[in-house]
Amino acid sequence: MTIDRARIEAAVVELLHAIGEDPTKAHFSSTPERVAEAYAEFFAGVGQDPLDHLRESVPIDQLSDAVVVTDITVRSMCEHHLLPFLGVAHVAYLPGDRVVGLGKLPRVVNTLSARPQMQESLTEQIADALVEGLDPRGVLVVIEARHQCVAARGVEQTNSRTITIASRGELTEPAARAEIMTLIGSAGGDSND
Repeated sequence: MTIDRARIEAAVVELLHAIGEDPTKAHFSSTPERVAEAYAEFFAGVGQDPLDHLRESVPIDQLSDAVVVTDITVRSMCEHHLLPFLGVAHVAYLPGDRVVGLGKLPRVVNTLSARPQMQESLTEQIADALVEGLDPRGVLVVIEARHQCVAARGVEQTNSRTITIASRGELTEPAARAEIMTLIGSAGGDSND
């Protein structure tokens, strides 16, 4: 899908009118273009298939222990307020009969987060993509993020963070899940991005 930058620019001009500003003021002269450029980046995952990143997997002879990638940067837009939420994702899977390049996991996260989202849904979507794309024995996804819709408006909780978890297969078992959570915790991640 291609972002319609001209429509975004027109919408920004209208938004400036709607809040009582004059979009012809000098300091607003490039605002519509800047917002359109930013939105093209923020929503680049709309219409993209995250499974494309998992198609080139490598067969393995024996079952491996967990593959864990921590502190994957997450930047998404809350679908309720179109305000950003920023943080990190931690992704783990227990390979079945194949693995994927480590750089592919952040690509899946980036593709799914580059669209209007709820953090809860994003966490589930990442887990489901890994299940569908890799057929692993288990998956665990943890996202820690700070939401501007919580920090900058309404309840104004600037220090709060939201943690969501999705698990599948063998990693729904409490002991296996706890082991991975301990590994994630020892990685020293922080969502203060």
